[in-house]
Amino acid sequence: MTNYLKFTPISNVDINILMPIENACHSHPWNEKTFTSCIGNRYFGEKLCDNSNDSPKIIGFYVGELVIDEATLMDICVEPTEQGNGFGKKLLNQFIQQAKAKGALKIWLEVRAKNISAQMMYINAGFIEISRRTGYYPSSSGFGYEDAIVMSFSI
Repeated sequence: MTNYLKFTPISNVDINILMPIENACHSHPWNEKTFTSCIGNRYFGEKLCDNSNDSPKIIGFYVGELVIDEATLMDICVEPTEQGNGFGKKLLNQFIQQAKAKGALKIWLEVRAKNISAQMMYINAGFIEISRRTGYYPSSSGFGYEDAIVMSFSI
């Protein structure tokens, strides 16, 4: 990792800084209450910061959950102006590394069926499609629902 990029754990004081990224990345984003409930206890997450100048910039973040020996990627976001630069892959790799360090043997995630770029990132990292949840996500257009693809990765 380039030495000006740094991962730091997410805490409650980060919510106000991360919510604009959450809102920009999802058609149906988490609200602040949901986000806050996914910090601490069985949840873990980190933000990726660019510290190359005097005012550090948050590039993205992930939130994971660990239950016994299984981790779930709950959320992963990259600031839209920074997408396409490999930061999603860096966040995913960090999540996998942290899940492994916490004792996870298997990782789970769900991704929108239409989000091909995310699916390719997960496939390239070694995830495989396990199943499909029909009509799981509200559609981004606001009409109807979209399938979720369930993927897993064995550590």
